[in-house]
Amino acid sequence: MSKSLAQKAIEVAARQYGDRVELLFHPQCFEQAGHFAGTDRARIDALVEVANDPEIDAVWLARGGYGACRVAEYAIPQLHEHARAKKWLGYSDAGFLLAGLYKAGFSQVAHGPMPVDLIREDGEQAVRRGLAWLVDGAASALERGVTPGHPNLAFNLTILSQLLGTPLEPKLEGHVLMLEDVGEYMYRIDRYFYHVTSNAHVRRAAGIRLGRCSAVPKNDPDFELTEEEVARFWCERSGIPYLGRADIGHDSDNKVVPFG
Repeated sequence: MSKSLAQKAIEVAARQYGDRVELLFHPQCFEQAGHFAGTDRARIDALVEVANDPEIDAVWLARGGYGACRVAEYAIPQLHEHARAKKWLGYSDAGFLLAGLYKAGFSQVAHGPMPVDLIREDGEQAVRRGLAWLVDGAASALERGVTPGHPNLAFNLTILSQLLGTPLEPKLEGHVLMLEDVGEYMYRIDRYFYHVTSNAHVRRAAGIRLGRCSAVPKNDPDFELTEEEVARFWCERSGIPYLGRADIGHDSDNKVVPFG
């Protein structure tokens, strides 16, 4: 996370809420250790510190959370009641952490925009939407299919495929799963859908809704099937209801989906 992007997010929050909101970035956000924002130890310690701080009301993942699978399983057992009282928001690789939190009984976990979305065209609207949910629980920020009492989960398709069968896998039965992806070849999307819909717990889900699959590389020869045709194919083969499209994705239109 660049300091200039963090400052821009702070300015967006100030314009939207004035002195009602103070947006803070832990120094760890600006570290780098190879591909990651600091070492595993630094990221675990920062997450636990912020989550357990009673003066902080919410944890907003700054970026996609590369390496969240290296952090979540070790950080979550260290979180106490102050962490459970907070809202948690993020998406993409952060899905590993969000899944683990939901499994651990955290009640205010959601898939939705992050500060890094400011790099996107019209990204400020995404950041303002994320803030609206974090600060006010605004219904206008929610994905249109989210209704009170209706259990939902939302993940990047690749991340869900890779967290199945791990200690971070949450309860999936009875939930509507909203799935999106970015930058994956169609043959990989097909492969991930095979794996996801073959899972016994997913097969007891209430259904699958497909978000946007963006920046799909061109395949040679052409894969021919669209992402929705692939989703319908695997849902039909596995007996999972296909429930249509969902308004989520790696873009500035990404809506908030609270878990549960």
